[in-house]
Amino acid sequence: MSSLNQTKKIILALQGGGAHGAFTWGVLDRLLEVDEIEVEAMSGTSAGAINTVVCAYGLHIGGPQKAKELLEKLWKKISLNGSVFLKPSVFDAFLGNGDIYNSPGYILFNTFTQYVSPYVFNPFNYNPLKGILNELVDFEELNKYNKKKLFICATNVKTNQAKIFTNKEITVDAVLASSCLPFLFPAVKIGNDYYWDGGYMGNPPLFPMINNTISQDIVLIKINSININTLPTTARDIADRVNEISFNSSLINEMRFIHYRNELIRNGIIKPDGKINREIFIHVISGYNVLNALGYSSKLNTSYQFFQKLKEEGRKVANQWLEKNLHKLGTHSTFDIEEHFLDKF
Repeated sequence: MSSLNQTKKIILALQGGGAHGAFTWGVLDRLLEVDEIEVEAMSGTSAGAINTVVCAYGLHIGGPQKAKELLEKLWKKISLNGSVFLKPSVFDAFLGNGDIYNSPGYILFNTFTQYVSPYVFNPFNYNPLKGILNELVDFEELNKYNKKKLFICATNVKTNQAKIFTNKEITVDAVLASSCLPFLFPAVKIGNDYYWDGGYMGNPPLFPMINNTISQDIVLIKINSININTLPTTARDIADRVNEISFNSSLINEMRFIHYRNELIRNGIIKPDGKINREIFIHVISGYNVLNALGYSSKLNTSYQFFQKLKEEGRKVANQWLEKNLHKLGTHSTFDIEEHFLDKF
């Protein structure tokens, strides 16, 4: 493999998206095999936060191979502990697209959560993810990890602000807060504050990493569709698209700000200092071609066969990205923010 002076420092940003986070598992599984990359920081929200914490803890206690092992255990345990009612029905399995719209459990769940508060149907705040995380991660030990900077985002319910938990602040409750869907679970209390899923305010947050690192390259593992090709017209598709827009809005705003900031640096209006004031290169490993064909219900699919399929797709897409873009790290962006996110006048 490459020598140390060829190692490229990057920042990894992991989006949330429920079961679609298994695609990110596959991307991480492939990136962990690449000696040429050194990850300086990781940022994650919701499923991205879960992947971040388990991957970082694995790296801390046993290096890349341990991280790969723990990520596999994570997704196996999520499937084993996931409700049998949130697995594909016979008809869903026949279609083979990962959706569970026809699962009786999903139909009941989807109807029930529209009318009944989780404070009523889940008064003891049971969340199987808590046991899984505590089994896989020693959070006190993780708090000692300082080789990579970690950032996990949650949404403060009362203040409408993003809360960023860093290395020494990351607990199992912080991860649960980052992944707390408000229609499923009561808000997670940490200190005197209450939190919901971080996707509403940062999916994932980028600027905390920019302001606390020296790397120029952000690699975003994107699992939520931003641009789509067809107009949603059914009630189901409209609801899916509203969810995507909500969970992408903060990321789009941060991307736009990075673009304008880079322009100011290139034009000499902001003087680069090699620290906070530096040009940022954006790269995207996208699950669009794989995940765009899936409906919202597949984000709740707990079938391990489905997870494995997404993992393999993630590995394949990551490998293609590496072959095309690894040598471009540190030189320029491989994702055009202006083309994707800026209005044309």
